[in-house]
Amino acid sequence: MKTYLALALATLCLAGCFGEENGDLKDWMRDSSEGLRGKVEPLPEVKPYQPFTYDAFSLPDPFRPSKMEIAKGKGGGTGLRPNPDRPKEVLENYDLEKLRMVGTLQQGKLIQALVRAPDGNLYRVKLGSYMGQNFGMVTAISETEVKLKEIVEDSGGDWVERETSLSLDDAEQKK
Repeated sequence: MKTYLALALATLCLAGCFGEENGDLKDWMRDSSEGLRGKVEPLPEVKPYQPFTYDAFSLPDPFRPSKMEIAKGKGGGTGLRPNPDRPKEVLENYDLEKLRMVGTLQQGKLIQALVRAPDGNLYRVKLGSYMGQNFGMVTAISETEVKLKEIVEDSGGDWVERETSLSLDDAEQKK
C-alpha cells in the first residue's frame, strides 16, 4: 500500500512538471511588448578634420635660458650682468635652499666654509667662490654663515644684485 501511495504521489509531481513552463511570465512579456517599436538614434554628423597651425614662433623658447641671452648682450638696461664665459663651479648646479653649511675650516687668516650638497658630498667654499643657481658669489664667511651676492633677473628683464646668506645648519650648531 505504501508503494502505491508513493507511486501515485510521484505521478502527480511529474504531471505538474509537464505544463506550460513560466506561462504567466510569457503572458506578461507579450502584453508589455505590444505597441513597442525599436528606435535607433541616427549617427552623429562627422565633422571634417581641421589641422591646427602652430604660430608661436614669435614667443620666447621655453627651453633656451633667457638669462644667458641677456648676459651675452641681447638686452637688459643696466651694465650689471653675469659672466657667461666663466667656468661653472660644482655648487652652482644646486638651488641655494638645498645646500647646507655644516662647518668652517680656518688656516691662519684664511677661513673656508664646509657646504653639504644634496648628493651628500662636502665642498670647501672660500671668498669669491660661486654657489646656487642665481650666479651667487661668496662675499663673506663667518663661523655661522656664508654671505652671498646673487645676480637675478627682475620682472623687467634687468639684472639686479641681491644679498642672501647660507646659515650654519641647526643640527651642526648644537654639536
